[in-house]
Amino acid sequence: MIIPWQDLAPETLDNLIESFVLREGTDYGEQERSLEQKVNDVKRQLKSGEVVLVWSELHETVNIMPRNAFHD
Repeated sequence: MIIPWQDLAPETLDNLIESFVLREGTDYGEQERSLEQKVNDVKRQLKSGEVVLVWSELHETVNIMPRNAFHD
C-alpha cells in the first residue's frame, strides 16, 4: 500500500528517509555524498513522484521504491 508522504509529520518523514538511506549501503560514485544530501535527493524524488513510500503488511515495514517498481 502506498503511503502519501504528505500525510506524515516532517520529523517522521525525515526519520524514514534517513533510515532508508543508511541501510542502502556505500556510495560508489566519483564523490561521496553527505547524509543530508542523500536525504534531500530522496525528498526531491518523493515530491516529483519518482519514488513512493510503501507499507508492507506482510513484513510490517515501510520502504521507499521507484514508482514503476511498485505493483498494487
